[in-house]
Amino acid sequence: MHPTTPLRGRGALSNPDGRFESRRSGAFDDGWDSRADFPERIATTVRPEIVRRLISRNDSPDIPFDQGINPYRGCEHGCIYCYARPSHSYVGLSPGLDFETQIFAKKNGPEALERELRNPRYVPRVISIGANTDPYQPLERDLEITRDILKVLLRHRHPTAIITKSASVLRDLDLLQELAAMNLAQVHISVTSLKNSIARSMEPRASAPRRRLEAIRQLKAAGVPVGMMVAPIVPGLTDEELEHNLEAGAAAGATRAGYVLLRLPHELKSLFAEWLDQHFPERADRVLHLLRSMRGGEDNDPRFGSRMRGTGSQAQLIARRFEIAARINGLNTSRQELDCGRFVHRPEQGRQLRLMGL
Repeated sequence: MHPTTPLRGRGALSNPDGRFESRRSGAFDDGWDSRADFPERIATTVRPEIVRRLISRNDSPDIPFDQGINPYRGCEHGCIYCYARPSHSYVGLSPGLDFETQIFAKKNGPEALERELRNPRYVPRVISIGANTDPYQPLERDLEITRDILKVLLRHRHPTAIITKSASVLRDLDLLQELAAMNLAQVHISVTSLKNSIARSMEPRASAPRRRLEAIRQLKAAGVPVGMMVAPIVPGLTDEELEHNLEAGAAAGATRAGYVLLRLPHELKSLFAEWLDQHFPERADRVLHLLRSMRGGEDNDPRFGSRMRGTGSQAQLIARRFEIAARINGLNTSRQELDCGRFVHRPEQGRQLRLMGL
């Protein structure tokens, strides 16, 4: 499938085969005007995924946690730059439109997490929720998998750090407040661009930038530690907003900030280039040229130590600009360590029933 114009509410323009497929398909001109064959929109299909374990583990030196939870595989937000897109190839689907329309929901995830935390051998360490796909994507409003996961973590008094670009995180403010009161929670809101014209096409179903800043304000007011991520920085497109983004985030109440340079692993290279040609043709060549200058001449650099920040003079300039802007706005002056010492393997039955509303 290769529509000639963007589909409403979707980020990708095509649905290329995954890199593990033995057959390859492609669009071709058969001489007929077949534009009417393409729908104006594609509905989201939810597929249940039964998991034995919900916690995933990593040993990457580039990220500050080694335990993560992703309630969903695929993401309806449709962010064209999402580095998780290539993971859909592992299940025989496309990193393109399939990634944002064919979503796997781990509906038994909260029960699986409960079993893991009750294991006597389990050692508590901070769990990051949403480092791969967003835990508050639109489907969460109805499925409430993330909310049920937070209930399990609260029951066990387990620390967690949430990453999202959705203002829907405010729905769970009651749970987050209770966790934060015990130093068990922090939230990071991702703000890629404050320009609606860019965000609308780059992150079609994510919350508008102003709503993300409002979420930071409300989290701060409720006593939930909140930071912001300027991620990803797209050179030649969003990097000019870096200082303004940090100023707006700090004014809203963020106390910490971080950034990630755009990554284009595997199939994401062609998907992002296709999106650039459609939405920002006058900037496409410059964006890719700048990115390659920070990736050793390639579209992507997968090496630990450089994959998040890039290399070269342009990457160093962005790092320096971030450092200065963060300092001017009072960000990253201290670091909060969440408390792992409150963890209980088997919560009291009475507390468990109260959280279930019984």
